Amino acid sequence: MYNSHMILADKQAASKFYRTYRPKLLTFVRSKIANSQEAEDVVQDTLFAFLEAIRDFHGDCQVSTYLFSICRHKVIDYYRKKRIKQIVFSHAPEIEDILSPLLSPEETLDAVLLKEKLHTTLKKLLPQYSFILHARYILNMPVADIAKRLATTIKSAEMTLFRARKAFIQVYEKE
Repeated sequence: MYNSHMILADKQAASKFYRTYRPKLLTFVRSKIANSQEAEDVVQDTLFAFLEAIRDFHGDCQVSTYLFSICRHKVIDYYRKKRIKQIVFSHAPEIEDILSPLLSPEETLDAVLLKEKLHTTLKKLLPQYSFILHARYILNMPVADIAKRLATTIKSAEMTLFRARKAFIQVYEKE
């Protein structure tokens, strides 16, 4: 059972830990992520993840090594999620409000669920729309190359891509 002295000592230890490591983590993350608010969010996610993972720490390395390892993974997750957003939200920012809860760091299955939902949505589109979205955003093909594959003009391929994004949004919203 905790007494008031133990609780005070725990609070002081937590405060000292935060004051010691937060600035170091923030410097590290800002060297990787330019947006200061997003960097701060990654640092906060790291600190919360550390608190959740501390029970798995066995002292095989220094606490700072363990903490920065978690931080590196959070930075990787940040860019992975950002890449997903770029693919989905390109020229379709209205869908971001719908999907943003899925991209929160609190949900560990979200990335898998999002990927499944993206694939399900693509399968429900017209084959031409599915092809053009896959080619452009998954294979990163330039529109000019897509136009050649479709045996059409660049302008026509751009219009098809525009319609495919709109169709994607409509099907995605129904899921």
